[in-house]
Parts: sequence; C-alpha cells; structure tokens
Amino acid sequence: MTRTSVPASLRTRDVGFLLAKASHRVNDLLIRRFAEAGFPEVRASYGSVLVPLFEQDGLRLGELAARAHLSKQAMTGLVHACEHDRLVARRRDPHDGRAFAVSLTGRGQAFSKVAERVTRELEEELVAVIGARNHQALVRALKGVIGL
Repeated sequence: MTRTSVPASLRTRDVGFLLAKASHRVNDLLIRRFAEAGFPEVRASYGSVLVPLFEQDGLRLGELAARAHLSKQAMTGLVHACEHDRLVARRRDPHDGRAFAVSLTGRGQAFSKVAERVTRELEEELVAVIGARNHQALVRALKGVIGL
C-alpha cells in the first residue's frame, strides 16, 4: 500500500488509532473468509478462546483467561458464546470438580484447520504488501505493545 492510497483520515501518527484500525481491518478480512469457508458464526472475539485451545486443548477457564489477558468473567462469556456456536464444550475438570476444562468440539477442530489456512494466507498477503522485513519488525513491535 503506498502512502497515496491511504485515506486522509488514516494519515495520522496516533499509534493507538492506527492499531485499532489495523486490527479492525484484519478482523473484517478474517470474519469474511471464515464465513466463506463455512464458519459464518465465528466472531473476532472468539480468537481469545480458540487460539489458546488450538495450541493446547482442554484448558481450564482460568488458564484460558490468563493466556488471553482477560478476566475470568469476560472469558466465561466468550466460552458460553463459543459453546452456543458448537465450537467448544465445557466439562468438569477431572482433577478439580470445582473447575471446568474447555475443549474443542469436532466443529471446533474442523475450524482450527480453516483458521490455520486463512491466517496463513492473510499473512502471505501482508508480507506481499509490506515486505518480509517490515512484517518481522511489525510482529516484534506488536509483541512489544502487548507487553506494555
């Protein structure tokens, strides 16, 4: 994307504003492509539940919340929404009857393959637009922002 192709409203140096707009754009692209692949129910917020489960299935609610940097209350609501859309199931933790473990359902496992493909394709498009070096710098910078 060249400087002249950026709308005047986005020609700002306000990093927070630009991060929000970039996040919104990526989420829009992901949601559209997930729907095209047969998962129209998936919302951007579901990533906070699903991405950690793609890495390690069967996490407790508190572990999910910590990995997503969310409160347990917020995570409970997201897990409920993912359950409603048949992507995850909650079960009593066999090691602690007071806790719940969250696992991917068959549909959630099928979605993980779609999510992997779609995100890989989007990353490739991003690299094509900004270059590999800038992409690597962007990843480092975003991790730094998250670590604030």
